[in-house]
Amino acid sequence: MTTKVSVLITVTGLDQPGVTSTLFGVLSRHHVELRNVEQVVIRGRLTLGVLIAVPAEVGDDVLRQDVQQAIRGLGLDVSIDRSDDQPVLADPSTHTIVVLGRPITAEAFTVVAREVAALGVNIDFIRGVSDYPVTGLELRVSVPAGPGVTAYGQLQSALARVAVDEGVDIALEDYSLSRRAKRLIVFDVDSTLIQGEVIEMLAARAGAEEKVAKITEAAMRGELDFEESLRERVATLAGLPAEVVDEVADELELTPGARTTLRTLRRLGYHCGVVSGGFRQVIEPLAEELMLDFVAANHLEIVDGKLTGRVTGPIVDRPGKAKALRDFANQAGVPMEQTVAVGDGANDIDMLSAAGLGVAFNAKPALREVADAALNHPYLDTVLFILGITRGEIEAADAADGGVRRVDIPET
Repeated sequence: MTTKVSVLITVTGLDQPGVTSTLFGVLSRHHVELRNVEQVVIRGRLTLGVLIAVPAEVGDDVLRQDVQQAIRGLGLDVSIDRSDDQPVLADPSTHTIVVLGRPITAEAFTVVAREVAALGVNIDFIRGVSDYPVTGLELRVSVPAGPGVTAYGQLQSALARVAVDEGVDIALEDYSLSRRAKRLIVFDVDSTLIQGEVIEMLAARAGAEEKVAKITEAAMRGELDFEESLRERVATLAGLPAEVVDEVADELELTPGARTTLRTLRRLGYHCGVVSGGFRQVIEPLAEELMLDFVAANHLEIVDGKLTGRVTGPIVDRPGKAKALRDFANQAGVPMEQTVAVGDGANDIDMLSAAGLGVAFNAKPALREVADAALNHPYLDTVLFILGITRGEIEAADAADGGVRRVDIPET
């Protein structure tokens, strides 16, 4: 049996058409065995690595000279080195770390890298996933595992601390097939899918906005029972004409990035829905416009054209939100580990805990503590980067459908 040795060829320099074909044209004349190829181009600068196998008894001087002559003739640099006999394809990374910031400073990334290294976690791969509306970097890492090894839990704590100290968003997830197999996503509505709180917009018509806002804030922090607080807030609406529901529905403003997020998820075949402690009569027109598959919300009682100050039917509270997610998953035939939930308040805790991936979006502390990922920039499309979707992929799909639009964002 012929013994073969591995040789690593590394080409660097300004990228241009014909580099790969030139190199492989030379290699084909030497009848080498191809084992692996990896390439990256950053700002027009190429790094191309080619791992080949050649018979041990065949000298590589002629091969070396031919490759050098061909590549240097293109104005690029090349190195050719014997390589250790290691597995051709390394074990897959165990986790991803997504860092989002506006901006991500070198200091912040240095701290991330230092904390990772201190725990014996290796960074296998880094790529940019976004340049708008935030900068996004994805790191694929290998976290040590085994009896008595606690690196993962320590990494979670360390990255949570770095996110606060450095003013960036950091999400740590398993790097596995399950990350790319999500099929159902549900959003809270108030202060998540839309800006503001519907109950406060309705209460403003009754002159009770300030009172209701205080109750809402306490409920979202988890200081009040949600059902009790809902009934107290709805009571302030008694006597309002039913027309105010339609007026408020017309005034809803989506969170920046919401349309991009839903458009992209629909392209990927996601089932999309909303689960809200708000009111179905207000939300349904928006849900139809956005082509959502599922809606769960409370129902305002209207009698003789006026709001009674009561709700009818089951209350969509904290447990009710989790139940709605499970019901949607069952209807769509999606396992719970393939679901995503996005919310901002304490009444979203059970829903995010039940989901395969729970995302806290500009959330209260009580929710951030239980979420798998916490996003603190006011752009809903940052959720896409956590799911492994890049800005380039989003805009390429938009361009194919007729156009890409970026809105100027003031510097912070």
